[in-house]
Order: sequence, then structure tokens, then C-alpha cells
Amino acid sequence: MTAQIAIITGGSRGLGKNAALHLARKGIDSIITYHSHQSEAEKVVQEIKQLGANAVALQLDTANSKSFEHFYLQVKQTLSEGWQTEQFNFLVNNAGIGLGASFAETTEEQFDQLMNIHVKGVFFLTQKLLSLIADGGRILNISTGLTRFCSPGYAAYASMKGAVEVLTQYLAKELGERGISVNVLAPGAIETDFRGGAIRNNKELKDFLASQTALGRVGLPDDIGGVIASLLSGDNQWITAQRIEASGGMFL
Repeated sequence: MTAQIAIITGGSRGLGKNAALHLARKGIDSIITYHSHQSEAEKVVQEIKQLGANAVALQLDTANSKSFEHFYLQVKQTLSEGWQTEQFNFLVNNAGIGLGASFAETTEEQFDQLMNIHVKGVFFLTQKLLSLIADGGRILNISTGLTRFCSPGYAAYASMKGAVEVLTQYLAKELGERGISVNVLAPGAIETDFRGGAIRNNKELKDFLASQTALGRVGLPDDIGGVIASLLSGDNQWITAQRIEASGGMFL
């Protein structure tokens, strides 16, 4: 049986790590990327292998589109040496940073950093890897619940994710002839290291968000990793160009 392989950007921790582990339990291998924490990424690789799947960690700076050609060549070599194949099946554009600043206080440097990672990075990395994605594959872009509801301090961040949601629809339209489905997953409030672990570590904030969520709590990484694995590995090929929110019903 031919192995199925996912590339998950930002897979050394948080939602990317959790998704890779969920995929491993379903027998799907992963190439995870990390920005600077190689040791963390290698630990994830070992966890994946302990679950019976194969994995490799590659360095990638999603803010630097000039590095994508080198990454493409690395992926090509890794697929050939590690899997004896020229293609992979799933791309999860997950890597990102959070930035909380009011509209009035957001600097141009902050705006450009978010744009390079969340929009330009997603656009041109996906473009660079297109020839390696197998026909019938799937692309999943990670967005945020903040594109539906507004929380002061996220004007720039949410705007970038809004652009990714529009891009998702265009990718679905243009790649449909290859049988590639493209969707966007929008998590709500999740207990991760995002923004210094603000949701996980601030009890007052956590309790407030839980009170505004239909299922009565904030999300855990397992809630999102499971959804990602389901969308990629399940019988969901007929779903494309959709924004799927996994927020437990926040701010309904």
C-alpha cells in the first residue's frame, strides 16, 4: 500500500504537532516544518514514529519567500529518499504568529510581518509545492474564528486570515480540475502557546471565553488536531472551497 504523506508547516508544536500525531494514528506520514526549534521538531518526529508512522522535520521560514525554492528541493529529495516517491498528498498551511495590537497602534512593520507569514507565505509556498501535490490531494489552510466575530486588537491578524479564506476559494476553483480539494479551518479559542499561552494561562479570559461558547469550554489542541486529521483522511473529498469553523460554538 502506497504511503500517504502530509506536509504540515509549523508542525513542531501546538496545533501543527497535534495534527501530525492524529494523522499518524490514522497511518498517515508527515513532513513537519519548524522555524528555529529543531530539537522540539525532532521530538515530534520520534513521537510520530512511536505511533507507527514515518516523519521528517525540515527547517522553513514561511516569512521568507526567497527560501521556498530551497525548501522545494529539500522536499523533493526527502520524498525520494524517505518514501521513494515524487509526490505528497496533503498540505496543511498552519505556521503562523499571533499579534495583538489595536488598529490605531499597529505598526507597518507588524503589518508586513503578518502579511509575509500569513498571506504571502501561504500563497507562494503553495504555488511552489503545487507540482509535488498528487492529483486528488487536499490542501487545508488554517484561519481563525476572528474572521467571523470581532475582538479588538486583532484587526491586522484577522484581515490576513480573511485574505487566506478568499484565496482558499480561488485555489479550490483553479485546482479542481486536478481533483484537489481546498478548504479552510477556522479554530476558535484554543489552549496553546499562541500569544504566550494567553488563553491557557489567564483564568479570567479563559472563563469568559468558555461562558461565550456553546459547548461550555475553550478548545484544546486535540479538538483541532482531530478535525484536521478527519478532513484529510476521512471521506471528505467532495467538500471543497468551504470555511469550516471549529470553535465549539463561540459567540453564537
